[in-house]
Amino acid sequence: MLNKIKDLYSESIQTQISASSLLPDSIFLAVKNMVTCLLRGNKIIVCGEGKSYANAQFLVANLLNRYELERPTFPSVLLSLDNAVGAAIISDRPKQQFYQRQFNAIAQQGDMLVIFAPLGNEEIILNTINDAVNKEINIIALTGANNDHIQGFLTEQDIEIIAPTTKESRILEQHLFIINAICELIDYSLFSHS
Repeated sequence: MLNKIKDLYSESIQTQISASSLLPDSIFLAVKNMVTCLLRGNKIIVCGEGKSYANAQFLVANLLNRYELERPTFPSVLLSLDNAVGAAIISDRPKQQFYQRQFNAIAQQGDMLVIFAPLGNEEIILNTINDAVNKEINIIALTGANNDHIQGFLTEQDIEIIAPTTKESRILEQHLFIINAICELIDYSLFSHS
């Protein structure tokens, strides 16, 4: 059992080392685009499917409340799975339209969509991405390696941050680290003079 624990640490560390050389440019561009979106007075719309929904919630909590710095709130919206609105949509529509209905009701030109899709084959996410592309809303997609589904939908203005692993647990860990990095860098970009 102890060896298994050490192996898990080693696997996580190796993924982190790989990510540290592959992802900084994508993270930088994501932060830059998110800061621009916020400075324009637009909002960041976030969604995630399955286990990634928790990461989506975490990002929105950090944007709406704060990360480590006491600061004004940032306009952000979580496309929600767990409320009466969600229950009403799902009772009348196919599951694949779940996020679409919410997204199309609130998305405006200049907003940004951040999606968490470790495996990338979730139709509920792909449909929302397609609507964002049609509305010319920029997308930041946090995915895992070997994820062709999402790449086919993204435009050259969109950013994909690909966790360098195919193992879902390591992808989720990377996404959590990336959320923390993005939130810290947004605060740094906007409030480093404080």
